[in-house]
Amino acid sequence: MTTHSRIAKPRPVEQDLASAKNVLKLESDGLLALAESLDERFAKAVDILAAVKGRIVVTGMGKSGHIGRKIAATLASTGAPAFFVHPGEASHGDLGMVTQDDAILGLSNSGETAELSDFIAYSRRFSIPLISITSRKGSTLSEASDVSLVLPAVKEACPLGLAPTTSTTLTLALGDALAVALLERRGFSADDFQQFHPGGSLGNQLMKVKDLMHSGDALPVVRPTDPMSNTLLEITAKHFGCVAVTDEQTKLVGIITDGDLRRHMTDDLIKKSAGDIMTVGAKTIGARALAVEALAIMNSKSITSLFVVDEAETVIGIIHIHDCLRAGIA
Repeated sequence: MTTHSRIAKPRPVEQDLASAKNVLKLESDGLLALAESLDERFAKAVDILAAVKGRIVVTGMGKSGHIGRKIAATLASTGAPAFFVHPGEASHGDLGMVTQDDAILGLSNSGETAELSDFIAYSRRFSIPLISITSRKGSTLSEASDVSLVLPAVKEACPLGLAPTTSTTLTLALGDALAVALLERRGFSADDFQQFHPGGSLGNQLMKVKDLMHSGDALPVVRPTDPMSNTLLEITAKHFGCVAVTDEQTKLVGIITDGDLRRHMTDDLIKKSAGDIMTVGAKTIGARALAVEALAIMNSKSITSLFVVDEAETVIGIIHIHDCLRAGIA
């Protein structure tokens, strides 16, 4: 009977929970040990990667390869151009993807992965910087590297000590640490991040007010001296349920909403001016603020629109709650 045909025997829930907690404790202890072990070699690795004119080429075999793909994706999404090359494919032509302007990040728990030998030789032959992440300081990969980041000696969470568990977690975390250090070194911003994540909910959450706001002729604006007959027409025509009251420099001095109209609904309403019934001290937002911030303000204030102003408090746009919802921001 093969192992694949064995049927797992039921056991008490407490045993499964105890097993899971033990795995997480071992891996969290490993992460703490890794944090304590970092030294100037990490900083040197960041120096090398930050100076790369080309791309960061990540490679690894087996489980290290799976981790490597994620590290490459994280680097690329945070402003450090990177891609993964399978070491087996590298030996059959894909080494041509690696240039002397690149740097190589090689992953191997043992540091003796045979499939990495061609990668190592290629990097030494063409003086391509090689950074390694391994668990063995004196291994072939470690000795051949310009910088070797050696994982601390920790116990694998696998009770047999065979399946890579704690070691792969540490490798992944160290890759994240490199990516974040590079992100900070490059001054990578939320604006930059959105450029690499234009799709999906993450891209939506990073949209700016300026991306959604209405401006120009779509902006509902009146002066304080404008009669309410004109003000009512402006509110009706622009379909936002409100109007900005601005001075001659288009600075916001107040707003009029549907609620204001209801509160002032008397026989002489039409005889009044916009300045007579406007509300001062209206909540506004800047064009470069995140749209999700605008949505949060509208929700907290129970309003449906926000006027957008610049540094001089000049009205430059308006954003409606429906704009946020249509953009998938919720």
